[in-house]
Amino acid sequence: MKNYDVTEKLIHEVKKVIVGKDEVLSKVWMTILARGHVLLDDVPGVGKTTMAMGFSRALGLDVKRIQFTPDTMPSDITGFSVFENGLLKYQEGAVMTNLLLADEINRTSAKTQSALLESMEEGHVTVDGTTYALPAPFIVLATQNPVGSAGTQNLPSSQLDRFMMKLSIGYPDHSSQVELMKARHVGNPLDQVESILTKEELLSIIDEVEQTYIADGIYDYIALLCEATRTNDLIRLGVSPRASLALCRAAKAKAFLEKRDYVIPEDVAACASDVFSHRLVLSSKAKLHDYTAEALMEEILSTIPKPILTEQI
Repeated sequence: MKNYDVTEKLIHEVKKVIVGKDEVLSKVWMTILARGHVLLDDVPGVGKTTMAMGFSRALGLDVKRIQFTPDTMPSDITGFSVFENGLLKYQEGAVMTNLLLADEINRTSAKTQSALLESMEEGHVTVDGTTYALPAPFIVLATQNPVGSAGTQNLPSSQLDRFMMKLSIGYPDHSSQVELMKARHVGNPLDQVESILTKEELLSIIDEVEQTYIADGIYDYIALLCEATRTNDLIRLGVSPRASLALCRAAKAKAFLEKRDYVIPEDVAACASDVFSHRLVLSSKAKLHDYTAEALMEEILSTIPKPILTEQI
């Protein structure tokens, strides 16, 4: 039995704290279903932390928050070992949780940023030669401020490649702003968010999403999109094979949201820009002419024809 109705229930709960941003909420939910991580590139105060807390409550997840600063150490993230009764004992770091809110990740050193690489990709962390499995599911929701660049360090390509999607919440419209102020006039809307799933139920749904069918023509379409980013004169560094796998998983999650157990080309096209854009390194010519990665992705999507599926689904 498919769990398609869970999406509507989840968005209903998270909307109690994030108003007028249904598209962003759906994309974060897709990323969770696809075992991915989200990078939120946004100005302060638009609800990044609140959204993370809303999802954690609605999904019954443990959540930890770490505020990245220049003096944040890798051990703050991964944990560390201490001697106790002549033996090394592991002291858990911030990653030992289901949902890690990594706030302003670009305000810490590259060494500290890289402490997240193993846990984001492999679901475990290694401290003093011993490997510790992270709780399942494990989701990183990282934020960075695109305006205040003083004292920040851009995430390296290897780090960006670990994030399935880069999203922006943006400012609310007028009616949403009014509704937000009214909701916060008495009490905290977070207290009204109810849990609709247990962790075990969420993992079951994630496994269900993984079984979504992808036809050979869809795989070929994704490969063509990847190759187009690598041969474009305006792109210095195209997407990696990891990005193609991420797009496959995201397309499966999109199909789930559309209540289908198979992927169609429109699922891929809907996810491609969010999955690929932050992974692209543009050429100096592109920067000179003010091209953006998103604009180039739209151009690529318009030039690669969607496949016509003839297979029996």
